[in-house]
Amino acid sequence: MTSLDAKLDAARDDLAERDGVLVAFSGGVDSAVVAALAHDALGDDAVACTARSETLPADELDDAVRVAEEIGIRHETVTFSELDDPDFVANGDDRCYHCRTMRLGKMYDVARDLGIGTVCDGTNASDPGEGHRPGLRAVEELDVFSPLLAHDLTKSEVREAAERYDLSVADKPSMACLSSRIPTGLEVTEERLTRVEKAERLLRTWGFSQFRVRDHDGLARIEVAPDELDAALDREFVRAAREHLTDVGFDHVTLDLHGYRTGSVSPEGEADDDPVVEDVFAQEYPTGGN
Repeated sequence: MTSLDAKLDAARDDLAERDGVLVAFSGGVDSAVVAALAHDALGDDAVACTARSETLPADELDDAVRVAEEIGIRHETVTFSELDDPDFVANGDDRCYHCRTMRLGKMYDVARDLGIGTVCDGTNASDPGEGHRPGLRAVEELDVFSPLLAHDLTKSEVREAAERYDLSVADKPSMACLSSRIPTGLEVTEERLTRVEKAERLLRTWGFSQFRVRDHDGLARIEVAPDELDAALDREFVRAAREHLTDVGFDHVTLDLHGYRTGSVSPEGEADDDPVVEDVFAQEYPTGGN
């Protein structure tokens, strides 16, 4: 079995053979490790680039800026809107393919402007086995280089590498874009993205670490990690969630007793048993009506 040290050395050597690389940089642990490896290998010839759009929470952009500073890599941003693409807005089961195609296309635009020939991303060796991942097709079609995948670094190894680099995101939970909170088939709109972002900001403020707020066309379904369910049932949080989420545009606020699950509104999620949703917020603090 190849050691982590050997895998990291091979990835650095591979990157060092290139004239320069642009890393599609979300600020999460995967892209952060790729950026750190690229910076080690190429110095100023490595650039991290974050795509700004309606699906990226403002807090995540702030994190990306901060993590790039930790690494010491040059950081650029590019702005676009997935909502310009009707195929993305339609929110079919290939939404992530259209999103990733646009996002990586913008990365190539920036790379060309900078005279850089290689675009990298943070796909790791665990990703292809994690179910429905249409975004990976865009990575393949656009010939994006994935050094973590190429050198067989799994998610757990990526986190260990991040710890070695002393990156603050080593233990950061995965964070999919905001459109992943909208059930497949329900249109992605700026209104829905905005209220999800505001709702999740409340949960982050209350100290929850692994969570989602799913937008079922006006019904907010809060998912938190199983070990955080007690905190979600705290009466003060219940009151704050009910009031805040109603203020940002939700008609009903519910807590999913299954807890946080990735892809629970994706095609794979629909194959599971129907989630048990308890409208504890409505029961304890009704807003009127039946």
